Amino acid sequence: MEKMTLAGKILALHSGRESVRAGEFVLAEVDFSLANDITAPVSIQVFEEAGVKKVFAPDKVALVADHFTPCKDVRTAAQVSLMRRFAQKHKIRHYYEVGAGGGVEHALLPELGLVLPGDLVIGADSHTCTYGALGAFATGVGSTDLAGAMATGKAWFRVPQTLRAVFKGRCGDWVGGKDLILALIGKIGVEGARYMSIEFVGSAVEKLGMADRFTMANMAIEAGAKVGLFEPDAGTMKYLKGRTKRKPVILKSDPDAHIETTVTLDASAIEPLVALPHLPSNVKPAREVKNLKINQVIIGSCTNGRIEDLRTAAKVLKGKKAAKGIRLIVLPATQDTYRMAVDEGLIHDMVEAGATIGPPTCGPCLGGHMGILDEGERAVATTNRNFVGRMGHPKSEVILAGPAVAAASAVAGKVADPRDV
Repeated sequence: MEKMTLAGKILALHSGRESVRAGEFVLAEVDFSLANDITAPVSIQVFEEAGVKKVFAPDKVALVADHFTPCKDVRTAAQVSLMRRFAQKHKIRHYYEVGAGGGVEHALLPELGLVLPGDLVIGADSHTCTYGALGAFATGVGSTDLAGAMATGKAWFRVPQTLRAVFKGRCGDWVGGKDLILALIGKIGVEGARYMSIEFVGSAVEKLGMADRFTMANMAIEAGAKVGLFEPDAGTMKYLKGRTKRKPVILKSDPDAHIETTVTLDASAIEPLVALPHLPSNVKPAREVKNLKINQVIIGSCTNGRIEDLRTAAKVLKGKKAAKGIRLIVLPATQDTYRMAVDEGLIHDMVEAGATIGPPTCGPCLGGHMGILDEGERAVATTNRNFVGRMGHPKSEVILAGPAVAAASAVAGKVADPRDV
């Protein structure tokens, strides 16, 4: 039987085959699918125009209003209303928006235990690959593909080749998952893993908490990957405890499975990093960026808005003040994360430092609302993309960083290393 990588094993399992090979096409049964307030309306239109009468499995679909919520205008309110009515009509249990139980989709769904190791997940959002942190094959698809999955419970896939990213050693002070994934993207480029599965392995990876793993899997797409995968381990099982009653399927790559490319990095040599405009691959140590003034700092998003990220930011900010003229915006990724941050005193420390605390939303990450940049403005953000015009005006700039660098930069008023603040 063909020796398989983790990605291959999950696709084989869900397509009813003993084995698959990279490059093959398979029709596979999907465990879970999702969409948001930008992509769901298109899927709903396609679904209804096709004359489909009911969703294949209403308990296997999530619709999350997170990109323009709280709604910024009548048009976005109409999109959410359309999605809400569809969820009610088809008895979709997993519908979430502003308020209790809500949040940014890629932080919220794992938090609720809706995705497990061994699952096959598709979402009408490119950062669906986040769930690879749990050992699930999770990938973004178009809204039409999602409509097909809602109707049939199946989707087509091409089995990807595998790039193995080995992180040896251990992370230094203030270095986390964001720095590791930026280091990888800086080395291989934004097309370095095009349509591949990235397997994250090595001694440094084994020591990472789940928040750091979610961050790394989230940005696999920024290297062009189809999915970013971590093999489930004790840390995965600890995270899942109490979140679900479903039994996970624990799969691992065969030791002699074919690996297309192996990239090795020494985590102990990686410093707190930033990605300068206008690509996630334009990576430099924060300390090497001299006197680059900023106007805004965003801490949040599906990449770095979890409680662990807020703890890191608050640790840097405690007892300090954001520099004069800096707009420091903190957006907890989910309502439950917000509550924990309040209970732990993190919100207090960040407000004392001059932060504005906003609701769980994707808002500024995509240039939607609640933190848009004007011409000539520059932001440090814990988000995942810094393309031209990503956060507002085409002549604005976004610098990507982890929560420690973002918080340090808010205090300094320029790009800064937390070790120097």
